[in-house]
Amino acid sequence: MPTLLVKNADLLVTMDDADTRIPGGGVFVDGAAISHVGPTASLPAMADTVIDAGGMVVLPGLVNTHHHFVQSLTRAVPAAQDAPLFGWLTTLYPVWRNLTPEALAVSARVAIAELMRSGCTTTSDHTYLWPNGSRLDDQIEAAEEMGVRFHAARGSMSVGESRGGLPPDDVCEDEAAILRDSRRVIESFHDPTPLSMRRVVLAPCSPFSVSPDLMRESVALARAYGVHSHTHLAETRDEEMYCQETFGRTPVELAEDLGWTGPDVWHAHLVHAGPDEVARLGRTTTGVAHCPSSNMRLGSGIAPLRSWLAAGCRVGLGVDGSASNDAGHLLTEARMALLLQRVGGDAAALSATEAVRLATRGGAATLGRDDIGQLAPGMAADLVGFRLDDLGLAGGAVHDPLASLVFCRPPDVDLSVINGRVRIASGNFVDIDLGPLVERHNRIARALLRDEHP
Repeated sequence: MPTLLVKNADLLVTMDDADTRIPGGGVFVDGAAISHVGPTASLPAMADTVIDAGGMVVLPGLVNTHHHFVQSLTRAVPAAQDAPLFGWLTTLYPVWRNLTPEALAVSARVAIAELMRSGCTTTSDHTYLWPNGSRLDDQIEAAEEMGVRFHAARGSMSVGESRGGLPPDDVCEDEAAILRDSRRVIESFHDPTPLSMRRVVLAPCSPFSVSPDLMRESVALARAYGVHSHTHLAETRDEEMYCQETFGRTPVELAEDLGWTGPDVWHAHLVHAGPDEVARLGRTTTGVAHCPSSNMRLGSGIAPLRSWLAAGCRVGLGVDGSASNDAGHLLTEARMALLLQRVGGDAAALSATEAVRLATRGGAATLGRDDIGQLAPGMAADLVGFRLDDLGLAGGAVHDPLASLVFCRPPDVDLSVINGRVRIASGNFVDIDLGPLVERHNRIARALLRDEHP
């Protein structure tokens, strides 16, 4: 197996249980796993590849727990710029109906590249409409090409306008077909082994676009196969009103009724959950993807992050859709999480270390992983390095290198290693030409807004 030595980091941040930080530290990698962590002098001196991380802070790769890759094609669409969630969705559903397999594949590559440059090494994605022959396979192939660790969600919508739902009927699917394809993608692609690069998730979209029957059957199917389940929940007051009027329940009560709690479930947003509801979710160790920028962008509200943590929920960060953020920089989400918790008046509501822990250990736990999110022997060889002489960190990195990543302008990585493979070196992708990729992506984006099949 090929070996890799990353040495001489100004500061190595392990994110282990003891929050070990090692000045002059390094990591020795054997194949896809870390075998040694410690001061550089204590590590094996020779390796197939040696990287000098002098001038960098090195930490575990960040973990993104909620995204919509395909929405990178519809960022900053004028008609949706100032709309709340329901208006934003009804504006964009007609655009997304023109998506194609090429659009899914190219947007996935762009979204993943943006994430990787921000320090992300593991990501989930939640695509919930599949027009014109699009399939989850298109995104999985793109993720494998990019070399990112991927939790691919087979999302779905089945309740359209004619049945009281929000989306147009023609972007919804038959529920039997959804469940058949869910079985197919699990059997074809899910890899539950340690250090797996690819796992499958079942992810009906939301209470206003799928039926209770599909929610029940999806989570039962996921549990039969041992895969995790994901959905949007309690994101806005509009959703709460819809659930009360349609089901006579709050969104959280509905999720509980349908079996959507537990250590194999995580919800995106969860902005509008009452204290008793948060406590119940915590007792079941249900997971939450906190998406601070999206929640602010759409005017959804401030999520009760500290309450989730105190209750015992598994909590990670998510960039959410590239058309509701409109960015995919996970380190920026750590900064936004910190600031948004403090805006209420408590300047110590969330520390920089806690914010980075949410983006690493918290994200790993939210996705149900115990093999990523920290630098320790036996863990996946996912690590990133940020240069401390970055202009935006000047005057900050000399005082606290880790905190400066959050308090100062979040930088892009100089180094990214995923599964033992160097993916970014000296700030550049080792084998990806971004220019043609962005040009192709923009061509597809223009065609979507012209109501054409790109």
